[in-house]
Amino acid sequence: MSVPTTTPPESTPGRTGPGRLRPSGSVVVVIGVIAVAFAVASYVMPKAAPAADEGPATPIVGIAKAEPVVQLATHTVVYQLLGPAGGARYLTYVASGADLEQLAAVTAPWSVTVTRTGPADQVEFSSLAAQNAGPGELTCRIVVDGVVVAEKSVSGEGRQLSCTA
Repeated sequence: MSVPTTTPPESTPGRTGPGRLRPSGSVVVVIGVIAVAFAVASYVMPKAAPAADEGPATPIVGIAKAEPVVQLATHTVVYQLLGPAGGARYLTYVASGADLEQLAAVTAPWSVTVTRTGPADQVEFSSLAAQNAGPGELTCRIVVDGVVVAEKSVSGEGRQLSCTA
């Protein structure tokens, strides 16, 4: 009687040994992409924890939740133009809120008073710009709550000036 012998299988593409498949490069790439996507998602996605500003699920009787308090301040802003009889052209200033007001021409002396309200801890922006309409000196001035905060002068027709505070 003879002993049966085994013959190794013929080499099949994609197999490294008897009965084993060799992983192809695309499978490795797909697994790598999935691993990276999972790592990024777990880092970026928020955890399922309650937010810090949420109170308890049931309200506590007798205790009111305090709202943040913003202190407001009201300021009186006076914009002034002083100068020759020719006055000024192309006048622009910051009015109530942050609105811009524009006038084509004004005669000097000119002034307007604006009341502005905003947070007490913030400085309100004030600005006045104009072009001298004639010879002589044109002066712009910004007065906030009775205090001169900006003043500038120019001489000569067509010269531009601006005061900012």
